[in-house]
Amino acid sequence: MPVSNILIAGCGDVGLRLGLRLNDAGCKVWGMRRDSVKLPGCIQGIAADLAVKNHFPVLPKYLDAVVYCAAAGERSEEAYRRTYLLGLKNILHQIHTQNIPIKRFLFTSSTAVYQQSAGEWVDEDSATQPSSFSGRIMLEAEQCLAHSGLEYANVRFGGIYGPGRMQFLQSVREERVRVCENFPQYTNRIHSDDCAGVLQHLLQIDTLESSYVAVDCAPVSKQEASDWMAGELGVCLPARVEQGEIKGGQNKRCSNARLLQSGYQFLHPDYRVGYGELLGL
Repeated sequence: MPVSNILIAGCGDVGLRLGLRLNDAGCKVWGMRRDSVKLPGCIQGIAADLAVKNHFPVLPKYLDAVVYCAAAGERSEEAYRRTYLLGLKNILHQIHTQNIPIKRFLFTSSTAVYQQSAGEWVDEDSATQPSSFSGRIMLEAEQCLAHSGLEYANVRFGGIYGPGRMQFLQSVREERVRVCENFPQYTNRIHSDDCAGVLQHLLQIDTLESSYVAVDCAPVSKQEASDWMAGELGVCLPARVEQGEIKGGQNKRCSNARLLQSGYQFLHPDYRVGYGELLGL
């Protein structure tokens, strides 16, 4: 589906990567964020706090698509509600107020909408019964978009890593990771360049599903990933502990089959390729 005029609402790390890709493809791109002056010249900045409805800026009149990829500045229920739900409602209200004929709306959601924790495989049809505030708010935002009357897709990203997002790698480097050999703690990740690639792909395909699980092709246990990183970094393997000593962490395997079937080809299909690039391997 041809889209040439695209607004990226919440144009941070992933949004900027997407905007540059879209500009290279000949699209006209607007980026909405508080400090829009920091955007490169090829992306037209719109200064706004998405969560503030009063004085919300007028949007470009001839938009083909909107990508909502805002990121909460902190992990708190208030920040998530303002960023992912209130901000989404505000921009949907502005689109309808201006009667802009949007062809497609993408919302960057999260695999946190899945509560499964026994190593199960999950996909777009799996039960969404989150107990965490982050998952509940994301699911509420997804449901809000579903009632917008727009053609849309909720893009459920796993753990995003890449330049500037190297917390897990750093924790292995500093020997702060602990794992349990009897409790795999499956993790699902995606490189930030693939986040942008997935969003660009979903703007272009003809037939859009209402949701996509966006993770790489290799869900992996925390032990396997951290052991490999430790070996490449030349540090001690993560400490082995009992399951009761493990705090937090998810334990589900997310399937990206729908995304692959739509034709997307990953730049970083697994953690070894992605983290290997970050390590200069």
